[in-house]
Amino acid sequence: MRKIPTIFVRDDNDRRFVTSEPHPDCDWVFRGEGVPTRKYDGTCVRYDGADWWARREVRPGKPAPAGFVLVQNDEVTGKSVGWEPMASSSFARYHAEALAAGGPQWLPGTYELIGPKVNGNPERAEGHRLVPHATAEPVEVPARTYEAIRAAVLAAHEAYGCEGIVFHAPDGRMAKIKARDFPRSRTDS
Repeated sequence: MRKIPTIFVRDDNDRRFVTSEPHPDCDWVFRGEGVPTRKYDGTCVRYDGADWWARREVRPGKPAPAGFVLVQNDEVTGKSVGWEPMASSSFARYHAEALAAGGPQWLPGTYELIGPKVNGNPERAEGHRLVPHATAEPVEVPARTYEAIRAAVLAAHEAYGCEGIVFHAPDGRMAKIKARDFPRSRTDS
Protein backbone atom coordinates (compact mmCIF):
# COMPACT_ATOMS: atom_id res chain seq x y z
CA MET A 1 0.00 0.00 0.00
CA ARG A 2 1.47 3.30 -1.06
CA LYS A 3 1.23 6.25 1.26
CA ILE A 4 -2.05 8.06 0.59
CA PRO A 5 -1.72 11.85 0.12
CA THR A 6 -3.51 14.24 2.47
CA ILE A 7 -6.05 16.40 0.64
CA PHE A 8 -4.86 19.70 2.14
CA VAL A 9 -1.35 21.18 2.16
CA ARG A 10 0.49 20.79 5.48
CA ASP A 11 1.24 23.91 7.52
CA ASP A 12 4.96 24.76 7.17
CA ASN A 13 4.94 26.24 10.69
CA ASP A 14 3.49 23.07 12.27
CA ARG A 15 3.48 19.99 10.02
CA ARG A 16 1.05 18.16 12.31
CA PHE A 17 -1.73 20.29 10.86
CA VAL A 18 -3.12 21.21 7.45
CA THR A 19 -4.01 24.56 5.95
CA SER A 20 -7.19 25.22 3.98
CA GLU A 21 -5.21 25.08 0.70
CA PRO A 22 -6.05 21.98 -1.40
CA HIS A 23 -3.10 19.70 -2.13
CA PRO A 24 -2.36 19.84 -5.89
CA ASP A 25 -2.21 16.01 -6.16
CA CYS A 26 -5.75 15.84 -4.76
CA ASP A 27 -7.48 18.40 -7.00
CA TRP A 28 -9.83 15.66 -8.22
CA VAL A 29 -11.42 15.54 -4.74
CA PHE A 30 -12.36 19.23 -4.99
CA ARG A 31 -13.82 18.69 -8.47
CA GLY A 32 -16.31 16.33 -6.81
CA GLU A 33 -14.71 13.10 -8.00
CA GLY A 34 -14.46 10.04 -5.80
CA VAL A 35 -16.47 8.53 -2.98
CA PRO A 36 -15.72 9.54 0.62
CA THR A 37 -15.49 6.58 3.02
CA ARG A 38 -14.67 6.03 6.65
CA LYS A 39 -10.97 5.84 7.51
CA TYR A 40 -10.73 3.22 10.22
CA ASP A 41 -8.31 3.87 13.08
CA GLY A 42 -6.29 0.73 13.62
CA THR A 43 -3.37 -0.72 11.75
CA CYS A 44 -3.28 -1.72 8.10
CA VAL A 45 -2.72 -5.36 7.19
CA ARG A 46 -2.70 -7.15 3.84
CA TYR A 47 -3.60 -10.62 2.72
CA ASP A 48 -1.95 -11.66 -0.55
CA GLY A 49 -3.94 -14.88 -0.92
CA ALA A 50 -1.34 -16.96 0.92
CA ASP A 51 0.24 -14.83 3.64
CA TRP A 52 -0.70 -11.95 5.93
CA TRP A 53 1.45 -8.82 6.14
CA ALA A 54 1.49 -5.79 8.44
CA ARG A 55 2.15 -2.26 7.23
CA ARG A 56 5.43 -0.99 8.60
CA GLU A 57 7.30 2.30 8.51
CA VAL A 58 11.05 2.21 9.08
CA ARG A 59 12.72 5.41 10.25
CA PRO A 60 15.83 6.71 8.47
CA GLY A 61 19.00 5.02 9.66
CA LYS A 62 17.12 2.10 11.26
CA PRO A 63 17.34 -1.43 9.87
CA ALA A 64 14.28 -2.94 8.22
CA PRO A 65 12.87 -6.06 9.88
CA ALA A 66 13.56 -9.48 8.38
CA GLY A 67 11.34 -10.18 5.39
CA PHE A 68 10.42 -6.49 4.94
CA VAL A 69 9.05 -5.66 1.48
CA LEU A 70 9.64 -2.02 0.52
CA VAL A 71 6.74 -0.24 -1.20
CA GLN A 72 8.05 3.34 -1.24
CA ASN A 73 10.37 5.83 0.40
CA ASP A 74 8.71 8.94 1.80
CA GLU A 75 10.82 11.85 0.52
CA VAL A 76 9.44 14.25 3.14
CA THR A 77 10.04 12.14 6.28
CA GLY A 78 12.78 9.84 4.97
CA LYS A 79 10.83 6.82 6.20
CA SER A 80 10.64 3.58 4.25
CA VAL A 81 7.08 2.30 3.94
CA GLY A 82 6.28 -1.32 3.24
CA TRP A 83 5.13 -4.66 4.60
CA GLU A 84 6.57 -7.00 7.20
CA PRO A 85 5.45 -10.61 7.69
CA MET A 86 2.56 -10.66 10.16
CA ALA A 87 4.42 -13.19 12.32
CA SER A 88 7.10 -10.53 12.93
CA SER A 89 4.66 -7.74 13.73
CA SER A 90 3.91 -6.49 17.23
CA PHE A 91 0.24 -6.91 16.23
CA ALA A 92 0.55 -10.65 15.42
CA ARG A 93 -1.28 -11.78 18.56
CA TYR A 94 -4.23 -9.46 17.97
CA HIS A 95 -4.34 -10.39 14.31
CA ALA A 96 -4.54 -14.08 15.32
CA GLU A 97 -7.43 -13.23 17.67
CA ALA A 98 -9.23 -11.45 14.82
CA LEU A 99 -8.78 -14.44 12.52
CA ALA A 100 -9.98 -16.83 15.25
CA ALA A 101 -13.10 -14.70 15.78
CA GLY A 102 -14.07 -15.45 12.20
CA GLY A 103 -15.39 -13.23 9.52
CA PRO A 104 -15.89 -13.28 5.79
CA GLN A 105 -13.89 -15.52 3.52
CA TRP A 106 -10.53 -13.77 3.54
CA LEU A 107 -9.95 -12.43 0.06
CA PRO A 108 -6.70 -10.87 -1.12
CA GLY A 109 -6.65 -7.19 -0.23
CA THR A 110 -6.05 -4.78 2.60
CA TYR A 111 -7.83 -4.70 5.94
CA GLU A 112 -7.78 -2.59 9.07
CA LEU A 113 -7.00 -4.48 12.27
CA ILE A 114 -8.97 -2.82 15.08
CA GLY A 115 -9.68 -3.73 18.68
CA PRO A 116 -8.96 -3.16 22.36
CA LYS A 117 -5.16 -3.48 22.03
CA VAL A 118 -4.73 -1.52 18.79
CA ASN A 119 -3.95 2.22 19.04
CA GLY A 120 -5.99 2.66 22.22
CA ASN A 121 -9.15 1.31 20.52
CA PRO A 122 -10.55 4.59 19.14
CA GLU A 123 -13.00 2.49 17.10
CA ARG A 124 -14.49 1.20 20.38
CA ALA A 125 -14.44 -2.41 19.15
CA GLU A 126 -15.45 -5.15 21.63
CA GLY A 127 -12.80 -7.56 20.33
CA HIS A 128 -10.09 -7.66 17.70
CA ARG A 129 -11.39 -7.82 14.16
CA LEU A 130 -10.45 -7.17 10.56
CA VAL A 131 -12.40 -4.65 8.49
CA PRO A 132 -11.96 -4.94 4.70
CA HIS A 133 -10.94 -1.58 3.21
CA ALA A 134 -12.88 -2.49 0.06
CA THR A 135 -16.15 -2.31 2.00
CA ALA A 136 -15.49 0.85 4.03
CA GLU A 137 -18.67 2.70 4.96
CA PRO A 138 -19.50 5.79 2.87
CA VAL A 139 -19.40 9.12 4.71
CA GLU A 140 -21.67 12.05 3.87
CA VAL A 141 -19.66 15.12 2.84
CA PRO A 142 -22.14 17.83 1.78
CA ALA A 143 -19.60 19.97 -0.12
CA ARG A 144 -15.97 19.68 -1.19
CA THR A 145 -14.77 22.73 0.75
CA TYR A 146 -12.37 22.98 3.67
CA GLU A 147 -15.16 23.85 6.12
CA ALA A 148 -17.55 21.11 4.94
CA ILE A 149 -14.85 18.44 4.89
CA ARG A 150 -13.54 19.53 8.29
CA ALA A 151 -17.04 19.41 9.78
CA ALA A 152 -17.73 15.94 8.30
CA VAL A 153 -14.42 14.51 9.52
CA LEU A 154 -14.76 15.91 13.04
CA ALA A 155 -18.40 14.79 13.31
CA ALA A 156 -17.55 11.24 12.21
CA HIS A 157 -14.58 11.15 14.58
CA GLU A 158 -16.72 12.27 17.50
CA ALA A 159 -19.66 9.97 16.72
CA TYR A 160 -17.84 6.78 15.71
CA GLY A 161 -14.21 7.14 16.73
CA CYS A 162 -13.10 6.86 13.12
CA GLU A 163 -9.79 8.38 12.14
CA GLY A 164 -11.01 10.42 9.19
CA ILE A 165 -12.11 10.08 5.58
CA VAL A 166 -10.56 8.44 2.52
CA PHE A 167 -11.72 9.58 -0.92
CA HIS A 168 -11.68 6.83 -3.58
CA ALA A 169 -11.50 7.89 -7.25
CA PRO A 170 -12.90 5.56 -9.93
CA ASP A 171 -9.38 5.10 -11.36
CA GLY A 172 -7.96 3.80 -8.05
CA ARG A 173 -6.44 7.01 -6.70
CA MET A 174 -7.04 7.74 -3.03
CA ALA A 175 -6.70 10.81 -0.84
CA LYS A 176 -7.22 11.16 2.91
CA ILE A 177 -7.84 13.57 5.74
CA LYS A 178 -7.69 12.75 9.46
CA ALA A 179 -9.41 14.46 12.37
CA ARG A 180 -6.03 15.12 13.99
CA ASP A 181 -4.88 17.00 10.85
CA PHE A 182 -7.08 19.96 11.81
CA PRO A 183 -5.94 22.55 14.32
CA ARG A 184 -8.05 22.75 17.47
CA SER A 185 -9.24 26.27 16.61
CA ARG A 186 -10.07 27.90 13.29
CA THR A 187 -7.24 30.44 13.36
CA ASP A 188 -5.19 28.42 10.87
CA SER A 189 -6.24 29.91 7.54
